[in-house]
Amino acid sequence: MVHENEYIDQKKSGSPLKTGSAFLLFLMLVAGPAGAQTVAKYAGEFLSIGVGGRALGLGGAYVALAEDATGGYWNPAALAALTYPEVGLMHEERFAGLINYDFGAVVIPYGPDASLGLSIIRLGIDGIPDSRDALIDQNGNGILDAGERLDYSRITYFSASDLAVYVTYAQRSSDDLFYGCNVKLIRRSLANGSATGIGFDAGVRYRLLENVFVGANAQDITTTLVAWSTGRNELISPTLKVGGAAIFEMFNGRLTPTADMDIRFENRRTAAVSNLGPISFDPHAGVEFDYKNTVAVRVGYSDIQQATLGAGLHLRKLDIDYSFTGFGGNAELGSTHRISLRLMLQEEKFKRGNSETEE
Repeated sequence: MVHENEYIDQKKSGSPLKTGSAFLLFLMLVAGPAGAQTVAKYAGEFLSIGVGGRALGLGGAYVALAEDATGGYWNPAALAALTYPEVGLMHEERFAGLINYDFGAVVIPYGPDASLGLSIIRLGIDGIPDSRDALIDQNGNGILDAGERLDYSRITYFSASDLAVYVTYAQRSSDDLFYGCNVKLIRRSLANGSATGIGFDAGVRYRLLENVFVGANAQDITTTLVAWSTGRNELISPTLKVGGAAIFEMFNGRLTPTADMDIRFENRRTAAVSNLGPISFDPHAGVEFDYKNTVAVRVGYSDIQQATLGAGLHLRKLDIDYSFTGFGGNAELGSTHRISLRLMLQEEKFKRGNSETEE
């Protein structure tokens, strides 16, 4: 499956992106030699796309700012700061509607200082036609020759999809320090091949000053093994996300600048903004202005060197967020629109520390 960083890498190296050839190349990789194991660049790329309209409107600079149900993805430590149970949802169509990307999460505060979370991410292309068994091949050469045809009743359809399930535990150590971890289950499928994997993330969030936060999230901290049914194994290298955010009260609202850095160890070189040998560095940055906790506007800069825009609307128990990325107007990638919802169960009986909830 082709993602933005793969596209940028191929563009910079001078190789044109062709959907068909990329798909065939991936099939050949999946069907590689039995027992092969490699540290595969982009093997976990679908895990780095990001979730939530607010975060993505800020260019993905959210490690220190995360304070909602998307924290299971951005920084598991953030979930310990939630006071009420939350549900988060997001839908996105990218690459001119070719790929569907969906996210859902639920977070439940537990006891006075802990939270439990469950998050699901699915990226997929559905309804792909499979015509391998539909050829009426009279001479048996496997090629559609003159006088031969396809039997359309024998065409089947399949989906190519990536699925990740995050189980999160977060704990508050003090009023200023939070930490958390994820157990991450991965399931990938493509045509006749499928893969499973398990990984671990660990995060920390710290209030440096009254309105200044720093955070870090070590994703795939032990290196994640993805084992294909074909016998091929892939390893997802760790990624370290570090960042900071500040909140300033002004103009009847809040101005929040935020910045992150993704530090990767998979030899991305020209696909990254900068690199030091096999170690690459990709910055994110964003600014949000939230007026009277009613409406918010956002602008950001993402790790794929594209500007992002976003807006949010705060209702009584519901936040609606939108973000947009145009990929520089590139017609091959199209524009990406994201809509997300944040539902907060802000009732006294659900509040952290409520005796009825703890029973």
